[in-house]
Amino acid sequence: MPVDPSAYVAPTARVHPDAVIGPGTRIGEFCVIEQDVIIGAQCLLEPYVYIKRWTTIGDQNEFSAGAVMGTDPFDKGFTGERSYLTIGSRNKFREHWTISRGTAPESVTIVGDANFVMGSGHIAHNCRVGSNNVIASNTLLAGYVEVEDGAFISGGVVVHQFSKIGTLAMIAGNVRVNSDVPPYFMYSDFNIAAKGLNIVGLKRAGFSMAEVSALKTAYKLIYRSGLKLEEALAQIEAESATPHTLHLVEFIRSSKRGICRE
Repeated sequence: MPVDPSAYVAPTARVHPDAVIGPGTRIGEFCVIEQDVIIGAQCLLEPYVYIKRWTTIGDQNEFSAGAVMGTDPFDKGFTGERSYLTIGSRNKFREHWTISRGTAPESVTIVGDANFVMGSGHIAHNCRVGSNNVIASNTLLAGYVEVEDGAFISGGVVVHQFSKIGTLAMIAGNVRVNSDVPPYFMYSDFNIAAKGLNIVGLKRAGFSMAEVSALKTAYKLIYRSGLKLEEALAQIEAESATPHTLHLVEFIRSSKRGICRE
């Protein structure tokens, strides 16, 4: 049976007969669930949530009123073929958030686990958002953006397509992200600029004083030493190598857009 007997579907909701609804999930008034949708266990859909075709949702997710998942991409190159949106478990999406499926046939937009996503924003086609991120209201992620884990993206942030945001980065409100954002640091200004370590985020994530100190050294080498970037990265590897600083180095070396500056 596509709808588990323990699930609740409000009388005014419309659930396609081919949709799969997991145990304990509650679907509120006037929700619409299209065909080729899978919703896991113990999810909550408040009234007026719309889950579009080819969307797969894990367990214990919450969607507030007016959220729309699996929209067609905002991409003039989209030709209507099948593509996907995949959402993990334990995420919370507040009111009027939208997420698009992929543009190219059989491509996918991916959101991980335990993200807290506030109201009235958008995650575009082919984005890859990791886990334990906070994305505040009115923030827009353009196509092919990648967000690692544990980042904090404040309200009104606009992220250019193909940009990448690193683990535990903290971005202030109303920032334009038009380059890659290395992990562990704080950023602000209209055109994104590095402002030092995300000390609060690192402490909350359980980083030791030694780990924080190594990242502080890495920050100074990258942004304040006057060294060429590759020279700074080599010195980090030689003198301050930890799993986190090495991840920082790998992130920067793999950047295709270039990293933001101080």
